[in-house]
Amino acid sequence: MSLPSSTTRHPRLRRGVAELALILTLYVVYSGSRLFADDALGPALTRARELLDVERLIGLHWEASLNQFFVDTRVLGLLSSYWYATAHYVVTAIALVWLYRLGERRYVPARRALVAATLIGLALYLLLPTAPPRFVDGYVDVLSLHAADGWWGSEASAPKGLGGLTNQLAAFPSLHAGWALWVAVVVQQHARRHWVRGLGWGHALITAVVIVGTGNHWVLDALAGWLVIGLGFLVSARLGRLVERRRERPDPAPAAPEKMVPTGHAEQHEPAVG
Repeated sequence: MSLPSSTTRHPRLRRGVAELALILTLYVVYSGSRLFADDALGPALTRARELLDVERLIGLHWEASLNQFFVDTRVLGLLSSYWYATAHYVVTAIALVWLYRLGERRYVPARRALVAATLIGLALYLLLPTAPPRFVDGYVDVLSLHAADGWWGSEASAPKGLGGLTNQLAAFPSLHAGWALWVAVVVQQHARRHWVRGLGWGHALITAVVIVGTGNHWVLDALAGWLVIGLGFLVSARLGRLVERRRERPDPAPAAPEKMVPTGHAEQHEPAVG
């Protein structure tokens, strides 16, 4: 007789392994979107200039001055480079682990929202490749300036030597901004201490400033990332209601057993139920 495995004896561990596999799969899809994305720079630059025209029209053209400030202030540029290359993944992972420890009722809806928003963002990357500011004349790639001081290379925020594995035209929407807002929302929903909630919103605000100041995203990229996260939460709520309805739906009543019908003059007895 074989002994049960540790994941069989510990359902929580089994669920944890399954969740980790799901998140890793999402990360692989997120990172591997480059394999399916159009890498033609011309159309991507055209979309970037169209975004810039819209920003000028509505008064949101803040990239140039903010990017220059990050270039002129070396310490700020270095710290923001570390933030851009690290916080996006580390803070999101910490939030997921924290939610998982809080229980399924809190974790599952939040995870659904994050997955749905990320898939929407990936679809837009494939449909609308858009160049970031650092590809446009007049803007500086701040991470590239400080690549010698960090683990990232001169291509996006990927580790040195792995820049070719990233989709550098995945600017619209900004999932850096979107994931950071997701963290702020779930912390606001489930954290008890006000200062912890403040940290969540601070993370979202700092991330939005950093992605623009480093030349990696337009202001409208950040706004679109926030909108995508909002859609993710709407999808999560809809799926949650569907799941609850299925759980509340009563099971069909079992069919009544057929009674024995006498076929002759001999007396028939139904078997006693003991």
